Amino acid sequence: MLAMASVPFPPEKGEKTLYEENSGEATAIGSDGSTEEFTYTVEEERAVRRKLDKYLVPLTTFLYLLCFLDRANVGNARIQGMGTDLNLVGVRFNWVTSIFYIVYIFVEIPSNILLKLIGPRFYLPLLVVGFGFVSMCSAFVKTFPQLLVARAFLGVFEGGVMPGLAFFITCFYKREELLLRVGIYVSAASMAGAFGGLLATVLARIPEWGTESTRIHTWRNIFFFEGLITVIVGLLAPVLMPTVPSETWFLNARERRIAHDRLVTRSGLENEKVQVHHVTRSLTNINNYICAFGFFFINITVQGISLFMPTILKDLGWTSTKAQLYTVPPYVCACVVAIGIAFISDKTQRRGIYLAAFTLLGMVGFSILRWATDPNIRYMGVFFITLGAFPGGPGFLSWGMNNAAGPAVRAVSSAYIVTLGTAGGVLATWTYVSKDAPKYHTGHTINLAGQIAVCLLALGGIAYCKWENRQRDTGKRDYRLNGLNDAQIKDLGYRHPDFRYIT
Repeated sequence: MLAMASVPFPPEKGEKTLYEENSGEATAIGSDGSTEEFTYTVEEERAVRRKLDKYLVPLTTFLYLLCFLDRANVGNARIQGMGTDLNLVGVRFNWVTSIFYIVYIFVEIPSNILLKLIGPRFYLPLLVVGFGFVSMCSAFVKTFPQLLVARAFLGVFEGGVMPGLAFFITCFYKREELLLRVGIYVSAASMAGAFGGLLATVLARIPEWGTESTRIHTWRNIFFFEGLITVIVGLLAPVLMPTVPSETWFLNARERRIAHDRLVTRSGLENEKVQVHHVTRSLTNINNYICAFGFFFINITVQGISLFMPTILKDLGWTSTKAQLYTVPPYVCACVVAIGIAFISDKTQRRGIYLAAFTLLGMVGFSILRWATDPNIRYMGVFFITLGAFPGGPGFLSWGMNNAAGPAVRAVSSAYIVTLGTAGGVLATWTYVSKDAPKYHTGHTINLAGQIAVCLLALGGIAYCKWENRQRDTGKRDYRLNGLNDAQIKDLGYRHPDFRYIT
């Protein structure tokens, strides 16, 4: 007998399930209670999911890789001569990196609301073209203030990409399928780190070219050519990007119906508009705060190590080329581990325990960097840090979206979690300042404390979700149904008494 299609939470008392077992088939019952049935086998659903994976996962991963590449290349450019050419003395480089995250924070939630109104097919590629163009323009800056302006505009366009892609993925996958897909696309951050070091080494060696007034060379090549690649990809992306499951171009009519119906739940209408109460509901979800602050502390490490790893390695006494190339192995290892943990987490339907466990690696890594003196041992510490920190971003983001039904609340929640998490990126830009070189004791200590905080938040999140589920098991949330009509009950989302948090 085939397993029947699953739904995020049990049906209400006295109500039919949305899916019923019928001779090894999953049967979708109309939400209006009609007797018209549409049946499909679990094998058919699996085939549809694999088709979605084949097109959507590579697309979202590549778009976010370009996003992170254009964000973090400033660290590669710094050790290729940008710091000297633009006179980035004292804390000027910290301001260059900080202004990006400050602007980034303020556009994330508005951007996801616009995404919900406009749709992802053209809006997300527009953002990609925008930050690619800004990256190209960064190749022509000649002063510190000009670089600040360029980084601010980069924040405007990149601010909506991560929460936008996260919400886009939730429109095609069940909550138990979510973390692996989010984990793969967010792992593009580590892939960008690995690829960025190699690409920066190659681009910096391109012979000088350009106009008589503006010569393009070394670090300027990094910005120009990486930005050019991004613009081209962004212009082509709408050809591949679908809007919703029922309008997915690479599925046939039956497959589109399966892709749509397998996601139908009482947790909200697929095309519901974001209203004030959805924003309020997102802001009052305790699990969102746990995930947002967890993302905040993780981001101190992820963004900080992405921006400053080339500098930290160069200050070990290595050449610029060696420092660029030695950034690659830690990122490659982090990418593989992050995807593996996402896969295991989806299979076991657990989030917090893995988030808590991997902070131990981060603690070991920063302890090594803080107190060890041998360059090779300190380089080993970088591996512990990337392995311990990079699984945390997709873990906390997926955990938050798993526990934030329905679609409008989830759209706001994903942006809200990333927004608060991005504040960690702002702090990250000030953890490593030139006056602390080459040991950077202050930065390593801040990150060590952050890893401890992540561990405590993950354990606290597990405890809260288990407690809230027990309240619902004993009927202590049933009062929320009193006096509501069917539409209002459907709109309850994660507040529905039958909804169960993933721990």
